[in-house]
Amino acid sequence: MTPVTVLRPATPDDIGAIAAIYAHHVDHGFGSFEEIPPGEAEMARRFRAITEAGFPYLVAAAADGRILGYAYAGPYRPRSAYRHTVEDSVYVLPDAVGQGVGRALLARLIEEARARGYRQMIAVIGDSGNTASIALHRAHGFSHQGVLRHVGLKKGRWLDSVLMQLSL
Repeated sequence: MTPVTVLRPATPDDIGAIAAIYAHHVDHGFGSFEEIPPGEAEMARRFRAITEAGFPYLVAAAADGRILGYAYAGPYRPRSAYRHTVEDSVYVLPDAVGQGVGRALLARLIEEARARGYRQMIAVIGDSGNTASIALHRAHGFSHQGVLRHVGLKKGRWLDSVLMQLSL
């Protein structure tokens, strides 16, 4: 077990580890509907877009500095009326799953979003079978808002999107 010792804002130096974590989830899971993992340059572009817009982007690190997971909040939708609502994303290193990394990241992300004045946080969870993410969000007070059935096709499988919401 590798406990989280540091939760901190992500930096450009973390992009390699972030890209590797995300690539694993794209290649081996259904939490993301991307089918081809983006490279480091694209992940760096996405990181800049989130952080330059003032949204929180966090990493969890072990005592040895290894990145165990990351989380960020970004715009829920692009139209101005949604400007007080964010969508969260949380990804954990495969060998750190079940060790409280996601729980710690989401708790801090919620705090950061509240501190920035956001009113709602939306979780768009890939796949109804993603029980760990659904449970994580429920444990942090998110309520189930609905399921969009069979909206994504990945690896020959039709996937749902589960919608959950937290009032900040």
